[in-house]
Amino acid sequence: MPTPEREHLLSRGKLADRANLFLGRAWERGWLPPPSLEPDALWAIAAKGINDSVHAEISGRSDEDVADFRLRLEKLCSAMAGEAQLNALGHAMAHGQLVRVIRNRLAFGELWRVQPSLLDTKFAPPIIVIGHMRSGTTRIHKLLASDPAHSHTRYEDAYHPVPARSGMNRIKSALDLAMLGALNPWLQSIHPMGVGEVEEELAWISAALHHSIYESQWHIPSYSAFSEARDPTPIYHEFARILRTDAATRGIADKPRVIKVPAFAEDLPALLAQLPDARLVIATRDHDAVHRSAVSLCANQMAIQSDHCDLAQIEALWEHKITMREERMADALEGWTGPIAKLHFDELNDDWESAMRRCYEALGLELNGQALTAMRAQMAESAKGTHVAHSEQLKRFAEGS
Repeated sequence: MPTPEREHLLSRGKLADRANLFLGRAWERGWLPPPSLEPDALWAIAAKGINDSVHAEISGRSDEDVADFRLRLEKLCSAMAGEAQLNALGHAMAHGQLVRVIRNRLAFGELWRVQPSLLDTKFAPPIIVIGHMRSGTTRIHKLLASDPAHSHTRYEDAYHPVPARSGMNRIKSALDLAMLGALNPWLQSIHPMGVGEVEEELAWISAALHHSIYESQWHIPSYSAFSEARDPTPIYHEFARILRTDAATRGIADKPRVIKVPAFAEDLPALLAQLPDARLVIATRDHDAVHRSAVSLCANQMAIQSDHCDLAQIEALWEHKITMREERMADALEGWTGPIAKLHFDELNDDWESAMRRCYEALGLELNGQALTAMRAQMAESAKGTHVAHSEQLKRFAEGS
């Protein structure tokens, strides 16, 4: 089925409209109970099937980390109730996301109670790609990840991180993407994803309730402000625990992992405290281009889950995010003495091979023929990708403004 044209930034797919209408009617007429967004109710649902949820909550975690998650959940639920103006579909999606986050947290606790050695896993120094979303970070991430000498996270590892029976996380991920694609026909053009494809670790910091994934879907300014001002150390403690677990269970701890989340720019001191031997790659791009693309992504996510989206609010949010991330990143990098490479979006467009050669040299890595061959294949595949449609959307919106 051909993808419908995205007529404006707040366009919504037909299936999302139908699902929203059905859920609203079902709740009004008593066919289905509306799912709760209260912290205690979410916790009770998520804990079903967990043998000892009390110990699962604390296993492998400090008291401070446990308390931080509980407080964040309370604040996030309060912001959703008071600010987000979710429609029925958004309400259901929010419920599902938060139940999954809590369930995974408890499942990890059960795992770490039985296999505490996972938390002591030693892994090769990682390569961290840092920069605004839409600044070329994904391209750099995928090029570096294509090098056979490196490792990376896949979609199935990112969004279903708790180890499961062979193939189960892959099946769950395929179902996720099928459902998301049906509800949001423009998702793959804005952020292409595949079950076994290279994926950023956004879901791993979201698992500890970092604000970035949630503020991109819901209007929750009070939670954004709360989380931005709060010490993110507990979030990156959980991130490191998941990273060690994934490295051990997948048998890839010996290969440098290429990791990337745009929100890392907000929290570099906390991230680098966990990964002090990392190599850094900084991606840059023209401010206006980053802003346009970020607004497009955020508007696409929000429009599905609320009937009251305000484009001006979304634009203001991303002006704030871009400025804040640049300031925080600059402050953090002033004291950084480890390997670092800087790549500009236009440089990658003009001559990506030269850019990557310079990147490897700055990081003290060898760019051999095998790696270059893999990178060329990645670029050839990318040229045929669905993301090209997003560039066309942005150009059309700009011409019509």
